[in-house]
Amino acid sequence: MNFADILKTLPEFEGEKLVLTDPAGDEIATITNAPGTAGSFRVYAYLAQQYGAIDAEAAAEGLAIFAEHTEDASTHPGRHPNIDRLIAILTTGSPLNARII
Repeated sequence: MNFADILKTLPEFEGEKLVLTDPAGDEIATITNAPGTAGSFRVYAYLAQQYGAIDAEAAAEGLAIFAEHTEDASTHPGRHPNIDRLIAILTTGSPLNARII
């Protein structure tokens, strides 16, 4: 399945944005629930709900969900920052917490 098809299987989440923080509580990034980033918002919200935090296991599932975009992100770092972040979590093992606002 491609990303669009997989995304349809995920629950929808209410909120304006999702704030990602490191283990110390420092804000790392914000993903808005708006055109252009709503898919990433939904994926990250789903991962946080399923795993409690976005750790290596959650990141691996997230990369599978992003499907064809994961390969593109690997080939073109910086093009998909929300996927790059999951790759970094998988590589470093440093988890992020997520909070929907």
